[in-house]
Amino acid sequence: MSIFEYLFGFRYGNSLVNLANLPSVSAAVIKETVPCLRSDGTMGQMEICKDEYGQKIECPRGFHDEDEVKIERCPGKMAPPYYADLGKKANDVFGKGYHFGVFKLDLKTKSESGVEFSSGITSNQESGKVFGSLSSKYVVKDYGLTFTEKWNTDNTLAADITIQDKIAEGLKVTLEGTFAPQTGSKTGKLKTSFANETVAVNTNFDLDMAGPIVDVAAVLKYQGWLAGANTQFDTQKAKFSKNNFAFGYQTNEFAVHTNVDNGKDFGGSIYQKVSDKLDCGVSMKWTAGSSDTLFGVGAKFALDQDASLHAKLNNKSLIGLGYQQKLRPGVTLTLSAAIDGQNFNAGGHKVGVALELEP
Repeated sequence: MSIFEYLFGFRYGNSLVNLANLPSVSAAVIKETVPCLRSDGTMGQMEICKDEYGQKIECPRGFHDEDEVKIERCPGKMAPPYYADLGKKANDVFGKGYHFGVFKLDLKTKSESGVEFSSGITSNQESGKVFGSLSSKYVVKDYGLTFTEKWNTDNTLAADITIQDKIAEGLKVTLEGTFAPQTGSKTGKLKTSFANETVAVNTNFDLDMAGPIVDVAAVLKYQGWLAGANTQFDTQKAKFSKNNFAFGYQTNEFAVHTNVDNGKDFGGSIYQKVSDKLDCGVSMKWTAGSSDTLFGVGAKFALDQDASLHAKLNNKSLIGLGYQQKLRPGVTLTLSAAIDGQNFNAGGHKVGVALELEP
């Protein structure tokens, strides 16, 4: 996309696409098989159509085996979520669309060679600290490889190498490394994840020569029911440092999730997509030996395809409000506020502003 296309929203290629779809125009249609990301996070393949100029178009009727226009989507049955993503739908209702107490700017762009760049800067209103980060990502599709490099204002360098669906279908292997030049501190991790229609397993090995920490998690799925376990073993101390269990049920419109962490921390959440515009969530947390229970409700309401309202409230009278507006394609503004309902007149409320740019 050129700068003129981004600023003025004019794309000559769109007119070519429309002409290619008219019955009166004879244009070459090229079918390609490209990788795609399924809704469960795994990789798949799908067919797309392009015109003679290389512009992406809707596949004409009868072009595919079925006698209908193919809806572009990534095929494949939904795999179970990974353990860390259990309850994610409800967590998104409570977490996305809020940036309390910070001013944030995110920018994403892509070079002509295919290198993706992401940069961000965050200013904390309370501490006054400004944190910035920069990352680059390059994907070699033919070999299933992804190279990522990161840097932040804490002067920490990181590099990741990922290979996916090449060693085995559904298997993803990532080697991560970080280095802090000021202190000389170095870390390394080897991560693996595998998912199919029934099970999702991921492992995390901390490459510490003194004794690695091994983290293993697995989730099983049967007719929408989910059961998961997560354990962590410290080889240096020769003991288990984490024993977590979770159970739930999930569909596209409804999800319920419960978890027990180390036998003392209990949690649960409920998510429901009430309509195309309204998503609701309920969350609860409790610790054994304590009478303090945290309970909250949240909702997201889509005013239209470019604007949405976010609201949440917990039993401590903490109120969160958010408004998200897509100013134009690739430019999203988020306004949020946190209000202490128990001490409304005392002040201490927080506001936040975030601007995301993605040409």
